[in-house]
Amino acid sequence: MILVGDIGGTKTLLGLSREGKLVLDRRYANAGYPDFASLLATFFTDTQTDPSLISSGCLAVAGPVADDGRSAQLTNLPWRIDSDALAHRFGLPVLRLANDFAAAALGAVTVSTTQRVTLQEGEPLATAPCLVVGAGTGLGMAIVLPQGGHWRIVAGEGGHVAFAPADERQMALWAFLHARHGRVTWERVVSGPGLAAIHEFVAGAELSPEEITARAQTSPNSEERRSLDLFLAAYGAFAGDMALACLARGGVFLAGGIAARLLPLLRQSGFLAAFNAKAEHAAIAARMPVHIATDPLLGLHGALNLAKT
Repeated sequence: MILVGDIGGTKTLLGLSREGKLVLDRRYANAGYPDFASLLATFFTDTQTDPSLISSGCLAVAGPVADDGRSAQLTNLPWRIDSDALAHRFGLPVLRLANDFAAAALGAVTVSTTQRVTLQEGEPLATAPCLVVGAGTGLGMAIVLPQGGHWRIVAGEGGHVAFAPADERQMALWAFLHARHGRVTWERVVSGPGLAAIHEFVAGAELSPEEITARAQTSPNSEERRSLDLFLAAYGAFAGDMALACLARGGVFLAGGIAARLLPLLRQSGFLAAFNAKAEHAAIAARMPVHIATDPLLGLHGALNLAKT
């Protein structure tokens, strides 16, 4: 069996694979566990899995992986994951650790056409880089390069690049966030916490991202909808800027639950207009395909592909 995991800031997905296919998966809220090892122990108990039967595995982690590939520190959670310590405690093989967006990227570019929705057809080039971005607890980014029938994944931290306001409204948002945080990154705007901060800026009230998106979808004239429109325009600008930086003519893929949940509003929003608003390079942006990856187990499938390489 192969053990795979997608470990984010708020939730963890774990799964087991036999003969190259996922045979089971479980979802856990991270807040219920003091560390990853405790969560993994619960998974083995819940699924009645003997760790000694696991031959290999890959954990996709929402944070930077050490240069030796054997440990990682989550960015938005005080968890440190050490593959040697896990091997010692559970009798596992040493698991591969990967950035969560490296796994999401590989999952996105290999997902079937039935599990993606196209926002912009563009003019794809098979030999060009692909870009995967995704807003969730944080804001992830990875570049995928085609190489001789395989894929090379280049994980990045584009979410921590400085936020660039596109108009006066966004400049006021920048000032609001700068007063609170100092340096304002894209992740402060384009993420679940970023959406909550935008709503506080727009409405002067605190709501969870889930409450904001629920109200926005039922009340088109609400402050929640205005907050979400601002969020999606910023998301489009970020995705377009990162795509321009790497000339992602192979395609841009939106991963993460936010994009899939907001699909109807994404089509109506200013996302694509902001994505393509690149002045003298607008024609290049318009030739980039833009897709939403809708596979709910994208990270696990990507981790499985990484575990097999």
